[in-house]
Amino acid sequence: MAKSYLRAGFSLSILTLMSRVLGLVREMTKAAFLGTSALSDSFTVAFMIPNFFRRLFAEGSISVAFIPTFKGLLATPPLPPPQGGGEKNISLREFLSCMLTFLTFSVAVVTGLGMLLAPIIVRVFFDMEMPDETALLTRIMFPYLTIISIAALFQGILNSVKIFTPSGLAPILFNIATIAGTYILSPFMVNPARAMAVGILVGGFLEAAIQLPFVLRQGFRFFFTGLGKAARDPGVKKVLLLIGPTIIGMAGYQINDLVSTSLATGAGEGVASSLQYSLRLQELFLGVFAVSLGTALLPDLTEHAKLNDWKSYGEKLAEAMNILGLITIPITFIALAQGNNLIRLLFESRSFNERSAALTLTAFTFHIPGLYFIALNRILAPAFYATSNSKSPTIASLIGFTVNISLALLLVGPMKGGGIALALTLASFCNTVCLLVFMGRNKTIAIAHILKPVLLYDVKLLLYSVIALIPSYYFGEYLSGVFAGRGRLISYGAPFILSALLFAVIGVGLLILTKDSNLRKMKMIGKKA
Repeated sequence: MAKSYLRAGFSLSILTLMSRVLGLVREMTKAAFLGTSALSDSFTVAFMIPNFFRRLFAEGSISVAFIPTFKGLLATPPLPPPQGGGEKNISLREFLSCMLTFLTFSVAVVTGLGMLLAPIIVRVFFDMEMPDETALLTRIMFPYLTIISIAALFQGILNSVKIFTPSGLAPILFNIATIAGTYILSPFMVNPARAMAVGILVGGFLEAAIQLPFVLRQGFRFFFTGLGKAARDPGVKKVLLLIGPTIIGMAGYQINDLVSTSLATGAGEGVASSLQYSLRLQELFLGVFAVSLGTALLPDLTEHAKLNDWKSYGEKLAEAMNILGLITIPITFIALAQGNNLIRLLFESRSFNERSAALTLTAFTFHIPGLYFIALNRILAPAFYATSNSKSPTIASLIGFTVNISLALLLVGPMKGGGIALALTLASFCNTVCLLVFMGRNKTIAIAHILKPVLLYDVKLLLYSVIALIPSYYFGEYLSGVFAGRGRLISYGAPFILSALLFAVIGVGLLILTKDSNLRKMKMIGKKA
């Protein structure tokens, strides 16, 4: 049981890796069809608007408010079954029915308003070259919010009973549908952006559809009920009380994206798109491990908190932090050294030109140093939610929001997209510091005992990464000259892959020589997963 969440996280990471790779292919498809053009900026903004609400209603709030409430009902001993039926099952069914009804109604209202007000939102908040097309794309994709929110509810049910596979399969289907929709529908539509938007709608539907059979297989049944009854349900009220401060915190983080994108649309054509390409690369590394570990970590931390087993709580959290450091710190170094080759290898195509690559590299150079802190935030926040404390992460998020907006406004003038990316990195660092300070105020959590070995381990990883980077960097520079002018795959792929391999060999060799315990744990987890 001590490694159960890590094994679950590792298994989920395999599926998440597939999803992130397909997400990267989706972004490569966007780069091929749209590049960093004004149409690409329109699609970027149009998809970001419903995504803003998705992260409020779906993955964020459902995870931090629904799962603890639902697990509490699951843990409640059933009453003696009257006439062969258990009251516990009835209670669960009523709660799920009320939750589905209230959630669906809420997001449907937001979806309707979003579609109605799309032209106003676009013109008021963004400096677009194609405002009418942006508004149309927004209207096409807004129903995605309703579908994906229901999918998130299904995911919360399954994660509560430690079933993670459907959660990993869902985004894989989403990415496949988006990619296929772009290629298949583009010849029949006015522009490729509209084809991609339709693909996103289909993908959202598939995300919900793939999870429903797994929910039903667990014996959970639910139906739509009256809205008044749903609003009065004690479980729904508890979820709403937890969601309230969480939405404020999540809104702060998401408003960061809105304001950053708004600033980017005024910084020049293609800047907004280049920031999204850069973030996609960052999320490729981030999502595979941080999201997976955070998803698998929350149910176990919740159990330990309910049992007041704070020693196990701290051990699990520290182990997750070390695993993330082992992954994200070396990745940050090699990504900084090989960013140009990586971007050109993945994105350079008919519509993604040299200017596009330069814009994306600028953003990526300032985004990637924040990888470690964003990853930590993804597992530190669930550590608070496990104790039903959503206030502290909310305050931390608001502080990070203030820092990000202030720095973005200050830096966008002289640094353009690079300034916006740097602002996000520094804000993520501030968010991490705030979370750790707030956790230290909880007397039951020995934060000093958790943090000291984690920091010492991070220093070791920084040292090893520098040692491994020096020979791999100069080796990559040499290879770039050797393979120059031999086509995109060879010119950029060979230096990147061979340099990364040399970096990995040296780094892993140093870990083996020093008998690194976390490396051994990852190996054991991989065998058991």
